[in-house]
Amino acid sequence: MRLVTVVLIALLALIQIPLWWGHGGWLRVHELRQQLDAQLQKNADEKLRNERIAGEVQDLQGGTAAIEERARYEMGMVKDGEVFVQFVSPNAPAAPVANTPSNTSTRGEVSAAPVSVVPNPVSRAKPEKHHGGKAAQKPAHP
Repeated sequence: MRLVTVVLIALLALIQIPLWWGHGGWLRVHELRQQLDAQLQKNADEKLRNERIAGEVQDLQGGTAAIEERARYEMGMVKDGEVFVQFVSPNAPAAPVANTPSNTSTRGEVSAAPVSVVPNPVSRAKPEKHHGGKAAQKPAHP
């Protein structure tokens, strides 16, 4: 009787091995569930990212406000007649400006150097040509 009990306990242990550590065992199922949960979370994050990008694309295609915002913040552009004012902390160190011969344009670069403000700037836009009557044809000197 004692031998039968030991054999049955040994067989029970042998049956448990594939159940716990086998190919379709409980530990493997638990590991796969964790991977599934992680993948579902990653998919949800990517779906949210895709929705944001789709909204941004729609804004860029549908209107000029998004394009204007990008031009202002990413490329440092301003409209004609606007004055760009930048407030700089007096304790902030001046950022070094790289002056390389190949890239002499400062468009889009932001400097920490103090900025002077011109109260009534002259527009660099081309003057509009007026077509019309005698007022446009007056000579400059009488």
